[in-house]
Amino acid sequence: MEAIQLHTNVKSLNGELAIPGDKSISHRSIMFGAIAEGETTVTNFLLGDDCLNTIECFKKLGVLIEREDEKVIIHGKGLDGLQEPADILDVGNSGTTIRLLLGILAGRPFHSVLIGDQSIGKRPMTRVTQPLRSLGAVIHGRKNGEFTPLSIKGGHLEGMEYQLPVASAQVKSSILFAGLQASGTTTIIEPVKTRDHTERMIRQFGGEVEINGQTIQIKGNQKLTGTSIHVPGDISSAAFFLVAGAVLPNSEIKLTNVGLNPTRTGIIDVMNEMGADITITQHNEDAFEPSGDIVIKSSVLKGITIEGNIIPRLIDEIPIIALLATQAEGKTIIKDAHELKVKETNRIDTVVAELTKLGADIEATDDGMIINGKSNLTGGSVSSHGDHRIGMMLAIAASLCKEDVYLEKEDAIYVSYPSFFDHLHSLT
Repeated sequence: MEAIQLHTNVKSLNGELAIPGDKSISHRSIMFGAIAEGETTVTNFLLGDDCLNTIECFKKLGVLIEREDEKVIIHGKGLDGLQEPADILDVGNSGTTIRLLLGILAGRPFHSVLIGDQSIGKRPMTRVTQPLRSLGAVIHGRKNGEFTPLSIKGGHLEGMEYQLPVASAQVKSSILFAGLQASGTTTIIEPVKTRDHTERMIRQFGGEVEINGQTIQIKGNQKLTGTSIHVPGDISSAAFFLVAGAVLPNSEIKLTNVGLNPTRTGIIDVMNEMGADITITQHNEDAFEPSGDIVIKSSVLKGITIEGNIIPRLIDEIPIIALLATQAEGKTIIKDAHELKVKETNRIDTVVAELTKLGADIEATDDGMIINGKSNLTGGSVSSHGDHRIGMMLAIAASLCKEDVYLEKEDAIYVSYPSFFDHLHSLT
């Protein structure tokens, strides 16, 4: 299989980057704009493959969407304006698209079929299909709705109370989309608070949602109104450069317009605890999605234990945190991260296998990993396994390596960060 040679033995990284738009917020801006009434304008939209697949799905549902670079205009006609698709809805590699879209389709009185790529075909969907069936949707699929392809016929939904068995913003959001269309009130109880972009966006589009600790309530039959959304930079994408700036000597990187939603800033809390030299300048704390500039400098790091309630706030950043830990003095233990097993890959096994190839002292556990630092990374042939976050983590790891590193399946990175390699090279 063809592989690309990564840039190794980097002496330092210096400069300023504007991180591309947040993936989670970009997805949701299209979805809410499509089911709202009137025009929605989105700026700094992420042009990654996942978010473009979301646009294509809603076009097939009859929504007029115009795009000019990172500006997107959605001409919403409300939920009743969605039309039965004449073609299969293909979500590509996007778990967010399929799970949230199922919640929207659960209340629509027509038939849809959803598929994705090979990775999506392995990811568990019962966590979404089961509560949506309880609300009243008719869903069929492989292994009784556990895997794609999935067929859904929506209709009349009855509000209910549902306790999430796993801490998952995707599951919560899917039920919230269905609850917007259900009769009565739908109540969701989270085991641990997860990212709250959906709740914030409901309010941005003029809807109402009540939040009391880990309990969320939404009344059905609400009408949403088109609005303007500016998407801040994705902190999950920024994380790769935060780690790069911390572990490479003589480095200083400024990242501008990064989203600082407190349900997503676990990476910053962990880096601070490990001793990273981070400075944050907040822009608009009262905005519907807060953002700011982050400066990271070369740092002396120490190992820590990462566990418990912080895990949902950094679940997507654990691959790059594992790399960070290889460059910290002492032992880092990551626990309570079972959800890593059902991402684009089993990220516990994949992270451990690929970093081991580069010389890291790292071992897998049932719910995380143990990393012994500080490691001198060498080089070798590695693979993203089709997982964008693994690919970017390995590219940053290569910058620390003394020997050549070759990466297979680098195209997975374009799912969430099409300009990643350009940005990395600009700092060298």
